[in-house]
Amino acid sequence: MATGQSTKKPTACLALADGTVFYGMGFGATGVTTAELCFNTAMTGYQEIMTDPSYAGQVVTFTFPHIGNTGVNAEDDETADPVAAGMIVKWDPTEPSNWRSQDELGPWLAKRGRIGMGGVDTRRLTRAIRQQGAPHVALAHDPDGNFDIEALVAQARAFSGLVGLDLAKDVTCAQSYKWDEMRWAWPDGFPKREGKGHKVVALDFGAKRNILRCLASAGCDVTVLPATATAEEVLAHDPDGVFLSNGPGDPAATGEYAVPMIKAVLDKGLPVFGICLGHQMLALALGAKTIKMNHGHHGANHPVKDKDTGKVEITSMNHGFAVDAQSLPEGVVETHVSLFDGSNCGIKVEGKPVFSVQYHPEASPGPMDSYYLFERFAAAMAAREMA
Repeated sequence: MATGQSTKKPTACLALADGTVFYGMGFGATGVTTAELCFNTAMTGYQEIMTDPSYAGQVVTFTFPHIGNTGVNAEDDETADPVAAGMIVKWDPTEPSNWRSQDELGPWLAKRGRIGMGGVDTRRLTRAIRQQGAPHVALAHDPDGNFDIEALVAQARAFSGLVGLDLAKDVTCAQSYKWDEMRWAWPDGFPKREGKGHKVVALDFGAKRNILRCLASAGCDVTVLPATATAEEVLAHDPDGVFLSNGPGDPAATGEYAVPMIKAVLDKGLPVFGICLGHQMLALALGAKTIKMNHGHHGANHPVKDKDTGKVEITSMNHGFAVDAQSLPEGVVETHVSLFDGSNCGIKVEGKPVFSVQYHPEASPGPMDSYYLFERFAAAMAAREMA
């Protein structure tokens, strides 16, 4: 079964493990990549999405058709290079029209070895993902349009999937470093934080730059450590608080080495704040369980309810695993829930400055409803210092 929109000879092909094939026009790098396929509903921020380390091992289908129209620029990278394996869009990227643009999407992807495919019925592809779950796929780009469909389907079927896969070690930093860059502001760009701040150790499981900027803007003196850092290495920095970043893969797999570290940090009574993968691994360290979702949450328009206040926040999400709220132990409270499907989106430890959320509150891309969480973390450290 095959589908496509272009009347030209296809130069790209997407083969699903069930044998379904989509044809389109390729851009970016040439070759073949295998991954899990997901869809993202954000209307902006395709560059941030492609460079978000949480997308390691995934090809992203964009439901919004105008992808590439604002170009790309160095300031919007969330990490040094694209991490997502590839991208699928409805319309071929057009020449960019934006004052901040430094390059076009296609050449930018080509330089960084990432495949793009346009001219696809992304509505149909999105429906397939929702109905069948996130499929394993092989994405190919050949300027001559020569594809071995049987081989591509076989490659898709051979993809191991994300369950049991520790990808944080592939996207984490190689060594520790200091971070002092704050959130972007007109007209100067990214200012540097100065003066004394709360000493925060940030564990990099695939941290986005803008999350680190938000910590700095909230008054934190940030030291970033690799995902494999031990509790001794974390505590050697004498932190006022510990931050657990976002990241890709199965939290249970990364938790094999991260959970013991988190438990030791919790025993010291330090304020702890987790996001996304960090949220999931905090839950594991507290005794809860995580589960693989059917097709996950990926987008910048996800409504989340704060159960303490009743407030609804519009959030940015990117996760294929979730904390099983039914497994939360006594003393650990569910604080936020998704209004799409009721899944867990936040927890806290009663009587302690320990909390986490499933979504990305730094808004890159997405709404800024949840920035207060960084300020809450800073306030928890300030209260501990005054005690």
